[in-house]
Order: sequence, then C-alpha cells, then structure tokens
Amino acid sequence: MLEEVERWLNARSWSAGDRPLQRLLAAKHATGQSVSVVLPELMERAPLVDEIVVVDSGSGDRTSQVAAAAGARVVHRDAILPRIPAVPGKGEVLWRSLLVTGGDIVCFVDADLREFSPDFVSGIVGPLLTDPDVHLVKAMYDRPLTVSDGPAAGRTAPGEGGRVTELVARPLLNLHWPRLAGFVQPLGGEYAARRSLLERLPFPVGYGVELGMLVDSLHLVGLDALAQVDVGVRVHRHQDGRALGRMAAAIYRTAQLRLARGHLVRPTLTQFQRGVDGFEPRTYAVDTEERPPMAEIAEYAARRVA
Repeated sequence: MLEEVERWLNARSWSAGDRPLQRLLAAKHATGQSVSVVLPELMERAPLVDEIVVVDSGSGDRTSQVAAAAGARVVHRDAILPRIPAVPGKGEVLWRSLLVTGGDIVCFVDADLREFSPDFVSGIVGPLLTDPDVHLVKAMYDRPLTVSDGPAAGRTAPGEGGRVTELVARPLLNLHWPRLAGFVQPLGGEYAARRSLLERLPFPVGYGVELGMLVDSLHLVGLDALAQVDVGVRVHRHQDGRALGRMAAAIYRTAQLRLARGHLVRPTLTQFQRGVDGFEPRTYAVDTEERPPMAEIAEYAARRVA
C-alpha cells in the first residue's frame, strides 16, 4: 500500500506553476470545457472562468452585496430546489450549487480565505483542463495557526492550522482508506471536479462533505483519477476548540456511515463550558443527513435535457 501511495504522489501531485495560464487557456479552448467558480479576480485577468456564482446561505454580513457589485451572480440557498427544505451546513450549499452553475468543471473555494491568490483556482482547475483522466483535484498548502490569546497571542505557528485534519481526518484515512493517505489537505475547502463526477456523489450536508467526497470518489473513479496541486499558503480565520469538536464529530460520523451503515454512534455531541455554577453541558446534534447524488434529482435532470 505504501508503494501505491508513493507512486500516486509522484504521478498526481503538482505545483500551481507547472501549468502556466496560457497553457490552461489553450487547453480550455481545445477541449471546449467551461469553468464555474466564485472568484472575480480571474475574470479580470484572463478568460479562464466562465461564470461566477455566490450561494448566499443567509449570512448577516455584506457578502452578497459585495459579490454582486464585483460581478458575481448571487443566488439564495433557499431559492434553489425549494421543494426540498434547506438545512444548515456547508455540504448543503455545495450540493445545491450544482443546480445553479453550468460549468463542466466546478471549482469550490472557501469564503474565509485571506491573502488570496488566483493560483487557488488556476492551480486546481489546471489538471482537469489538461488531463482527461483526472476527475477531482484538491489544493494542498501550508496552514499556519495564529495564536489568538495568552502570552503567545499574535504569534504564528507554521503548519499547525489543520487541527481537525491531523487529529481526526488523517488517522481515519490512514487506518480505513490508506490509498488516500497521500492527500496533504484532505479537508481543505479548495478543490475542483468534473460535473460528471459531482452529480453522481452523495453530499453530507455538513462539515463531513470533503471527507465523504474523497472516499466516495475513490470508489467511483479510482485513485489515479484524483490529484492535488500545491498552491502555497492558506491563511484563514480559525474556529475555537468547541466548534472544531463539532466539526470533528460530523467528520467521524461521515466516515462511520461509510464503514458500517447500521452500526451508528449516538448522533449528538456533548461539550462543556464553565459557567457560574461550574461546568455546564452543551449538547449539539451531529450532522447526519446526506443529500443523494444530484443526478437523481428530477429538476437537475430536466435542466440538463433543456
């Protein structure tokens, strides 16, 4: 198994600089593929991106207004497939976005990135434009952690940002799906995939979506159809330990569903916070719902026919 992972790392791991923009544009023109992504910067610099779509899930800031002013098409989550009531969660938004985007290649990028570089898009879209055997590409990067409090507040710890990845996702993948052990950032929110793959995948509605997508893609298209590209450094906001605990529980639940359906753990997570009278329990539901492959949704099939 180790030899297979090493072979895959050598064959399917690249750097964003390996495919210059002009090569990508030539490949895009030659293949006729279209790209859907939520990043206006590239639209101004080169015609690599065909559409910009922002799915608004009810955020309280001005993201929608800013995105619309920058030229993006903004669609509210609840307006997409209204016959199926929306539930909170990242995966829910990604799943519904397939109905309001038209690109042959769909690129997802988390909205909380700082110090953004267009390489986050061109890097992960590149292999899909130039290699027909590649179906899904994850970004890989350094993830520094900025300490928010205590004596070390403000200090940056290189490589310490992916806490849920290192404590939960990487052990799960190495123990149960060792062929995926070569992914540097398995939970990273920056990845691109062919629509023909995405529409056949179930989508966990919450934070388990990235792990579920990797595992299901492995079984559906095989390891050599998966790849990763080094895009440098990813700087983003960090969540507190309790939020990370809830994220970890959702990821474990996603893995467990794929390991042994019918032997499920209790789908709640109890955490503790010190109050006036001591430690007080806080119990949260763990994301348990998954959306079916989009190809099974009648509205999606009708849109494709039209």
